[in-house]
Amino acid sequence: MKIVFTTLLLAISFPTLFAQVLENPPLVDSTLEEVTILSPARIVFSGYVEAYYVQDFTAPRTDQERPGFLYNHKRNREVNINHAYLKGAYVSEWVRSNLAVQVGTYAQYNYADEQDLIKNIYEANVGVKISHNVNLWLDAGLLPSHIGYESAVSKDCWTLTRSIVAENSPYYLAGAKLTFTNANGKLTALASLVNGWQRVRTLPGYSGQALSTQIQYRASSNFTLNWSSFLGSDQPDSLQQDRFYNNFYAIINEEKAFGLILGFDIGAEQRPVGPNGNIQGDGGFIWFSPVVNARLKTSKRGTLNGRVEYYQDPNGVIIDTRTPNGFRTFGYTLGYGFAIRPNALFRIEGKVYQSKDAIFDSPDGLQRTNAALTTSLAVSF
Repeated sequence: MKIVFTTLLLAISFPTLFAQVLENPPLVDSTLEEVTILSPARIVFSGYVEAYYVQDFTAPRTDQERPGFLYNHKRNREVNINHAYLKGAYVSEWVRSNLAVQVGTYAQYNYADEQDLIKNIYEANVGVKISHNVNLWLDAGLLPSHIGYESAVSKDCWTLTRSIVAENSPYYLAGAKLTFTNANGKLTALASLVNGWQRVRTLPGYSGQALSTQIQYRASSNFTLNWSSFLGSDQPDSLQQDRFYNNFYAIINEEKAFGLILGFDIGAEQRPVGPNGNIQGDGGFIWFSPVVNARLKTSKRGTLNGRVEYYQDPNGVIIDTRTPNGFRTFGYTLGYGFAIRPNALFRIEGKVYQSKDAIFDSPDGLQRTNAALTTSLAVSF
């Protein structure tokens, strides 16, 4: 049924795209010399380093890690590197490729379940344009995730730290994707087959692959709408737990003095099948997270930013607290960023979490709130 559903979804979502490709097939007799004349190939090198310090005011003094549902800026009360990478990109009219190696606590915690060699690879992918007249690309390998508006590169995000929903949805995906962009660049449609929910190495006991999609419409430089999805599983085949996840967001006034990002993510997962072959319980597991980001440019170099968020996962599908109400947590963030140089960004940010249950470590035991101050210096080149 998964295969049938996937085929129908692709056929429904991209009929115009498929028709254009069939009418304008790729030129299989193009030579390398012809491609080079049209667009000379080039290799581009870049890099990024972000150092940080976090002061968690409520954690025990001996606790060196932030709460378990966080993966960026993870280490407490020590100067460390969150994310650093060196990247080489090959770009031509018909072929592209990216290879980036990484270090830092982001890689340490986000890639903890991957093979040792993979943990230090941020990107490793190749792509080819497969149509002469349509902007249609096939890419394969280890790819940055298209789910969500926040990435692993902090300087590209409105806030210094990531939202709860960004930390607990894929930062990377491994597989193959088809990406279509229309002639004016306003519409992007993407469909991919991936190894799983943020997995390079397939989960033991899981034999399938997952489908992930994206439809993004950029009406103007100041208004963007996006819907991304994931259909697959993050459990062994024996449990028969399919997962359907949706990520929605709108970016408003991105290039103006005051801007907003409105996001809403919702996921659903089937209950597991027991030893007798019957589903354990009625209905499925649901989790969701609304997020509001605001940014105010106070000067040519300074930016004030804030975020209000809520994450509810009562059944512990993504964040398992083993508490009566599950994970039901508000987050409040206020920060300031200053561009010391065009490629050097200093940031400081305060953050408070408030949970329905007592889930945060403190010197006096578990409590319902957590407060921290984070600073970072990021340089790109």
